[in-house]
Amino acid sequence: MRTLRYQRRTVDTELDELIAGGAAAISIEGAKAVGKSATALERVHTAFLLEEPATRQLLEADPSRIATGQPTLVDEWHHLPATWDVVRRAVDAGAAPGQFLLTGSASAPHPGTHSGAARIVTVRMRPMALCERGVGTPTVSLAALLAGGRPPIGGTTEVDLERYVDEIVRSGFPAVRTMSDRLRRAQLRGYVDRVIDRDFPDIMDRKVRNPAALRRWLTAYAAATSTVTSYEKIRDAATFGEGDKPSRTTTQPYRDTLEALYVLDPVRAWLPTNNHIAELANSPKHHLADPALAASLLGLGPGALLSGAPGPLPLPRDGVLLGALFESLVALSVRVFAQAAEANVGHLRTHRGDHEIDLIVERDDRKIVAVETKLTATITDDDVKHLLWLRNEIGDDLLDAVVVTTGRHAYRRTDGIAVVPAALLGP
Repeated sequence: MRTLRYQRRTVDTELDELIAGGAAAISIEGAKAVGKSATALERVHTAFLLEEPATRQLLEADPSRIATGQPTLVDEWHHLPATWDVVRRAVDAGAAPGQFLLTGSASAPHPGTHSGAARIVTVRMRPMALCERGVGTPTVSLAALLAGGRPPIGGTTEVDLERYVDEIVRSGFPAVRTMSDRLRRAQLRGYVDRVIDRDFPDIMDRKVRNPAALRRWLTAYAAATSTVTSYEKIRDAATFGEGDKPSRTTTQPYRDTLEALYVLDPVRAWLPTNNHIAELANSPKHHLADPALAASLLGLGPGALLSGAPGPLPLPRDGVLLGALFESLVALSVRVFAQAAEANVGHLRTHRGDHEIDLIVERDDRKIVAVETKLTATITDDDVKHLLWLRNEIGDDLLDAVVVTTGRHAYRRTDGIAVVPAALLGP
């Protein structure tokens, strides 16, 4: 069932390695439109698309139909949780490697559904990283940085600030990014509408009482991209000018359900266990699945972003919104590459905010690569001060330190900090 124009993704290598290692069932999970189905179809002979009512009715009558004995895709399995149990039993019975691929756009398990632990391997899929979009040819590998030894850094790109802004609004959703500008904007608005009108009720098992309030909350969250703004401040921004504020018990389900749908993709705080950095904050840093969704919710196109136009909500932030969206674009790519390297991603911030590092990529031995993002082509000593502070704090546990920029050249500074244009960073 391979497609003629399929573009290989970073996650393809992970899937191939898992199947070669004997994984009989793999669940590919992530936000809608990231390309899960297209990637799965590259590896199967039969597909059951459960968003199609006729297919769902067929399998409701007999879920065991998915056990075809050939590599099979069960797409959006959560529409019929009984299929998960069929797969689990088939794995117990000795299913061959790669026999089942499942996709899901919601992480919340259905009540009564077995977890699938030790039977069904879960793989996260995110929107396309910059290099997967054909934006430049990477010359700096995150895996090489994680290997230690501070490898040589080099390479040049012609990608400029305007191209990065275009990639922010164009999105990493494969089918959406190739559309005309007007159609793409309509599709991104429709994406949010679908989340509110269809996907959210599917998870909550009831209709959203106030869809307009949920959209305002999402818009406020978008305005808080790449910050650790409290949820109370996000709520207040969403209800600016209103006397009665919704309670935490009202807004908490918004956050939980949107995370279950992979629409929110926050970066958790890095809280190391093997060093003595004092007073680290534990608040997550806010990111949507794709910075294009944030730009769409805020109603900002390339011209507005480049001119430094403020967002529509009164939410305080350090720096311009474009810098936050560029950081979110880099965070998306780094998380794709880190997953390929079996590394985790967090962020660092002290309680008083006197030290912050955008991304901490951590190996299984707790050694790290620290990444800062800067919306500039020229890096100064002030831009690397937090990275140098961290090196002083943790010593050899810092494998490498990188500033990701909008510049043209990749190089290593005399102080050892790597400077890498976003377009030159790869897996």
